[in-house]
Amino acid sequence: MNEELKNILLKVRELYTKYGIKSITMDEVATELGISKKTLYQYVTDKDDLVGKFIDNEIELRQEEICKCFKTGFNAIEELFEISIFMNRLMKDQNPATEHDLKKYYPHHYYKTVKIRRERTFNYILLNLKKGKEEGLYREELNAEIIAKLYLSRVESIHLNDLFTVEEFTSLKLFMELLVYHIRGIATNKGIVVMEKKIKELEKTEVINTK
Repeated sequence: MNEELKNILLKVRELYTKYGIKSITMDEVATELGISKKTLYQYVTDKDDLVGKFIDNEIELRQEEICKCFKTGFNAIEELFEISIFMNRLMKDQNPATEHDLKKYYPHHYYKTVKIRRERTFNYILLNLKKGKEEGLYREELNAEIIAKLYLSRVESIHLNDLFTVEEFTSLKLFMELLVYHIRGIATNKGIVVMEKKIKELEKTEVINTK
């Protein structure tokens, strides 16, 4: 992806995050960028193509951020905390109208994101479970594929049902409760100690508040 297109998508990200997708026209995108619509069409064929490129870019940006959690020397439980904090921040920054517009007006792009998100989350959990077993933090006898599917199912069901308000769903407290629930079900005694230590560290830095 060339730099010009990256700059366009960064501006589109700002607009879509603030106003949603439906209300932003190609004219408005060009105006915000300070270019003509003709110039904009040198990079995308139409709005559908722009939305598609925006989605592809978002997927890659998210992938890059999550990969950082796997490259900084964290143990398996620390990884889960870092990823959960990142995902919570992402959810808070996201305008619900953006996902609503994507699902309603660009379903082919929406279901592409759902498919990729599901596959990657499943694979992240599998990798994390394998690592945790090797580190002695997770129970050796647990079935990794079943646990990964259970975790994914739990996350998706929370996102799709109406039991939680938007404020609750995007709260770090809910993310932490879900994570602790998950870890306590799979951890060894050693893993529980590591988890409780991590929670205390996050409380001291005021990243989380479990009180």
